[in-house]
Amino acid sequence: MNIHITGSGSYIPEDVQKNEDFYQHQFLNTDGSKIEYPNEIIVGKFKEITGIAERRYAKPHLTSSDLATFAAEKAITNANIDPETLDYIIIAHNFGDVKHHAIQSDLVPCLASRVKHRLRIKNPKCVAYDILFGCPGWIEGVIQAQAFIKAGIAKKCLVVGSETLSRVVDKHDRDSMIFSDGAGATIIEATHEEGGILAHETASYTYDEAYFLHYGKSNNQALCKDTRYIKMEGRKIYEFALTKVPQAMQACLDKSGIPITAVKKVLLHQANEKMDEAIIKRFYRLYKMQAPENIMPMSIHKLGNSSVATVPTLFDLIKHNKLKDHSINKGDVLIFASVGAGMHINAFVYKY
Repeated sequence: MNIHITGSGSYIPEDVQKNEDFYQHQFLNTDGSKIEYPNEIIVGKFKEITGIAERRYAKPHLTSSDLATFAAEKAITNANIDPETLDYIIIAHNFGDVKHHAIQSDLVPCLASRVKHRLRIKNPKCVAYDILFGCPGWIEGVIQAQAFIKAGIAKKCLVVGSETLSRVVDKHDRDSMIFSDGAGATIIEATHEEGGILAHETASYTYDEAYFLHYGKSNNQALCKDTRYIKMEGRKIYEFALTKVPQAMQACLDKSGIPITAVKKVLLHQANEKMDEAIIKRFYRLYKMQAPENIMPMSIHKLGNSSVATVPTLFDLIKHNKLKDHSINKGDVLIFASVGAGMHINAFVYKY
């Protein structure tokens, strides 16, 4: 018995927010003072560092659980399974359902219950729960699904990563340009086919690193100080990721017994183009190699950083031949890896 991703689906919102749309924003420093550079320069520097030219925002009437449902429906269809046969529905997110222009998250009932309800699944033994694990949430959900299947208490699991980050950003913070909305879903099940998930690795660094990503007040001192927005220590996260992510990927790959030369694609969380490029270089340097050409697909340029949705969406795009110059073939070895709030890092090695 091997554990495979038998179906995938994604939901990419229709509303495109281009970098030029931020030219009229009032960006402020953390102390509320005005940034001395014009927005054209701020946005230009942002593009150089992150690689992001545009991102997607959900329509005002949609919430994160809606996006998760759309992606889940596609994954179920792609896997050609009866949703009533699902044993677990695991929804990874960070902020719950945040309605357009709302200042409060809605987490009751949990998003997984909402998705199960919208899928019209009657089976009460299909257990639905959420996972809050920062950006690595979808990967951790896959690891948990694998554990359930290995333990013999599940045969099929739906794992979704969904987020509407556009509704929890401080529009006066330059970092707000990074974040986007979207959802990616996968069906995880046991099969008799060769390959599947070969190894996994997870670590939580909380001693000094726990609050590198956190909730904080707006840079605009005139706004309510009790309303919180996603905030991050960008430099600290960058330095942390460059050290810890390659190490976790190496530990995971070595555990799998697969040689580095057999890896065809590395699917990294789409956080920042320069950071991901540095991570992949350092990872291959651990094996005294240079990173091969075209090893690391990127979707951040057009889709931005949708947190838990980036990795499953990236996989779905490649699987369905929707990402230029990238494809996956039977027998290919992939590494999935992510880093995010917590600070958590995880990875798994997968033979397609």
